[in-house]
Amino acid sequence: MSNSELMPIGVFARRSGLTSSALRFYADSGLLPAAVVDPVTGYRYYSPAQVPRATQLRRLREIAMPLTTVETLLAAESDEASRLLDEHVTRTVEEAKAAQRIAAVIESSLAGVPSLPIAVLRGPVLADAVEQVLTATVREPGMPVLAALFLEVSQEAVTLTATDRYRLATRTLAPVEPPLHTWAAAVDGDELRTASAAIRRSGTVRIEATARGIRLRLADREDQHCRLIADEAFPDYRLVLASLGEATTRVRVSKALLLRSLEELPGERVALRVTDGAVTHLWAGDGHSGTRLPAAVTGLAFRIWFELTTLYPAVSTAIGPDVLLDLRGYDQPVTVRSADRGDLTTLIMPIRPDHLEQDDKENSA
Repeated sequence: MSNSELMPIGVFARRSGLTSSALRFYADSGLLPAAVVDPVTGYRYYSPAQVPRATQLRRLREIAMPLTTVETLLAAESDEASRLLDEHVTRTVEEAKAAQRIAAVIESSLAGVPSLPIAVLRGPVLADAVEQVLTATVREPGMPVLAALFLEVSQEAVTLTATDRYRLATRTLAPVEPPLHTWAAAVDGDELRTASAAIRRSGTVRIEATARGIRLRLADREDQHCRLIADEAFPDYRLVLASLGEATTRVRVSKALLLRSLEELPGERVALRVTDGAVTHLWAGDGHSGTRLPAAVTGLAFRIWFELTTLYPAVSTAIGPDVLLDLRGYDQPVTVRSADRGDLTTLIMPIRPDHLEQDDKENSA
């Protein structure tokens, strides 16, 4: 390589996005030595071929990867480098969540921070409800409320709701003591999910509201703290429920048999073909008859398609041995309810893949 192709450290710094002082540090540490060092002036020069390594080094340091790990990753094959990167990101996320929880505890314990007692619930019941309702959440950049659980307290009940816009789950709980205040806010779903293990082991849980979160006072255990999501308003789920049309078909089917059939079917989409007294599962594109299940059916017969990742969680979280499916049409929301406990309700949206329309027309002809 000719000297004319070499770049002074200042030019290389602009090309790589690193500062000159950082380049000197990385050169001295052996991570990115200069291509040439003038023996008289000590000036450092870099080659264009070093730009990709410098850029990668900068990106790794931007996500706070330790230098020892950076050195190992840069020397590793692609599979090993990916593993090291995944491990670092997982560790960083866990540490950030732990810091958030500790900060919530510190903030809650600061002198003068008021709290409002809002509800007392059975710990195991609350933990079950949290896990059931949170199946309808999703992590979406810029929309933290879709990963939240909306907690509402009235004088008669405590309601937990979550939605990712394609699913909506809501459950109503009876408080141990009549609440003294009405209250509503969106609570961080990840922090509630983490706290659910401790909640489950506590006979009762006293929920207190603070300015930025909730404090869960547990019997004989350390208090748990969860932050509020204040970036945006929670969707008006009551309007969604109120606007639902009447069900044209109702299906009562064994939860265990339905789940087993879903688990055994190939593919990512599944069709429910509702006929007199039976529900038939069809895998999208499969020409076979599928799995036939005994079911109690009232109303119209038709076929409706779902993503497996939408239908399965809604059925699996239902309470009791049977589930009720309220169907309104192939393109309308479906209500999934526990046949013996109506306080857990899940709405799921069906799908209508374009390539299946002609197949349905031919089969129904």
